[in-house]
Amino acid sequence: MAVIRPFSALRPPAERAAQVAAVPYDVVNTEEARALASGNPFSFLHVSRPEIDLPAGTNIHDDRVYSKAHSNFQELTNECPLVMEETPSLYLYRLIMSDHEQIGVAACCAVDEYDNDIIRKHERTRRDKEDDRTRHILALRAQTGPVFLTYRAQDKIDKLIAEALDKNPPLYDFVANDDIRHTIWRVPAYDDLVEAFREVPYLYIADGHHRAASASRARAELKEQAFAFIGTEEYNFFLCVIFPDSQLQILPYNRIVRDLNGLTKEEFLSRVSRQFTIMENAGPTPPERGHWHMYLDGKWYGLAISPATSHPEGAVASLDVSILQERLLDPILGIKDVRTDKRIDFVGGSRGPQELVRLVDEGRASVAFSLYPTRVEDLLRVSDAGEIMPPKSTWFEPKLRDGLLIHCL
Repeated sequence: MAVIRPFSALRPPAERAAQVAAVPYDVVNTEEARALASGNPFSFLHVSRPEIDLPAGTNIHDDRVYSKAHSNFQELTNECPLVMEETPSLYLYRLIMSDHEQIGVAACCAVDEYDNDIIRKHERTRRDKEDDRTRHILALRAQTGPVFLTYRAQDKIDKLIAEALDKNPPLYDFVANDDIRHTIWRVPAYDDLVEAFREVPYLYIADGHHRAASASRARAELKEQAFAFIGTEEYNFFLCVIFPDSQLQILPYNRIVRDLNGLTKEEFLSRVSRQFTIMENAGPTPPERGHWHMYLDGKWYGLAISPATSHPEGAVASLDVSILQERLLDPILGIKDVRTDKRIDFVGGSRGPQELVRLVDEGRASVAFSLYPTRVEDLLRVSDAGEIMPPKSTWFEPKLRDGLLIHCL
């Protein structure tokens, strides 16, 4: 069963919410974060990416970065000010992006359920990223950005959410600078929702594997430091927003490659044709699963698995990202490990295929691949099988904002 726990959020006043709310720390680099926070002392990026307030070139893992995160957090708490709810609650978080809408339950989930795989994963985490967010949690004694979870939708939960929306006025309702609308409601009468989630067998991490892993590591360290352990301490739970799978939107996570691995254009196309049927004059977006579109030398090509070759089976092997890797990126372009190979890069989200065209036309890449989005059911299937998706398989949009609901430990 899924355990969700109400919590007393530390949060900004309504009139400051739009200023405080910040994109997740891991979707921007230091320069982008600095630009977004420029002129806004209340931006939560001063807390989540505190190196923006240190000298240029400061290593993001320097001790000064975590010290600055702590001091910036204290300053924001005092000056904004951030206020702690007097009593625990659940919250509802709605995101609207163009004509897409999704509503999730903001709560705390049990670290034990993460550790015991009741909260299921599909991504392998990196130790250096875990180290960073673990140190960040410990420096602040708070979780400041939620883990994005999903579950197989249930009518009972949908009805309870609809009822709560009718009964409670919104705490926040604003449109961010990327035109995404964020609305949050407080749900002080939460017992029915808590009980309904007990009937959900598994939760799944959609986005935020490193945040969840870091919450587990922070719990272990705080538990070791404690004089006693009861099990109800706040550090035994981590901040999350839980959306039904029926509402999620996954956008393509496309690829660019710097060079053709020493091949001429003609040699490259010849080798690709042994693995795929190539169609000329294709558009930029694949029409369905099992198709890839490739931009090369100012022209789009459509790729489909050749009838002479079999379609792979298995939860991971059958994914479009896996097929592209196994049949083209590795054997033809020589990219063995997309995590470490500097010749490949990834273009996700709403930037779309026009960004691929720009990067190739400007000479920053030699070839680009436009993929059909991974499906939510693929993510659930891989997670249920206990397997790991290839890196950069999913790009969820719209994204939650940091700093609106903070879980103090």
